[in-house]
Amino acid sequence: MFGTPERWVREKQFLRTYRFVAGVDEVGRGALAGPVVAAAVILPSDFDHPELADSKCLSPEKREELYEIIVREAVSWAVARIENDVIDQIGILKASLRAMAKALQDLDPQPQLALIDGRFTTPWVGLQKAIIDGDALCRSIAAASIIAKVTRDRIMTEAAKQFPLYSFERHKGYATKQHLEALKAHGPCPLHRRSFRPISETERPEEAGSLRRRSFGLVFSP
Repeated sequence: MFGTPERWVREKQFLRTYRFVAGVDEVGRGALAGPVVAAAVILPSDFDHPELADSKCLSPEKREELYEIIVREAVSWAVARIENDVIDQIGILKASLRAMAKALQDLDPQPQLALIDGRFTTPWVGLQKAIIDGDALCRSIAAASIIAKVTRDRIMTEAAKQFPLYSFERHKGYATKQHLEALKAHGPCPLHRRSFRPISETERPEEAGSLRRRSFGLVFSP
């Protein structure tokens, strides 16, 4: 009979050498509206909740439950966000990496090594390693994915109160049928990423200028 495979083997390799290993992940890269949010987490060396997993594999209720455990038990954790207007200016990849770097900068203590989910490292100045599918291989990246997801979902739920026509609390800004129908009926709001299709293909220039001149005062603290 085969035994159960050991969890988080990839990260445990680094923990033999480094005491403070941070996992970093982002959420919201593919959304049509709202910020991209990154989280960085340093976990205690002996932390391993049996239900810890990539946030995409968890129900909203389980993510909320694990969020509370992670922020309580973590050695350090931080979140950072890059708003939609900056995403339009510099592109989503640079914005995502900038958010990850900012989250790392806000950790105390600073990590000796950062494990970044994906193919790219960040502008952070410390030692770091990009790991494809890291949220399935490294416990600290899985924890970061949960922190980032819960934080961004809360941001978009709050945004729905200011912009109720778009039902952000349901789809969190992603391109669902309901969201696309709302865009077609009402046009974009100040939260929408105007460099993203289909918004960039349908918005008239005079509408874009008018919306960008409006102030947007939504404030959220995790």
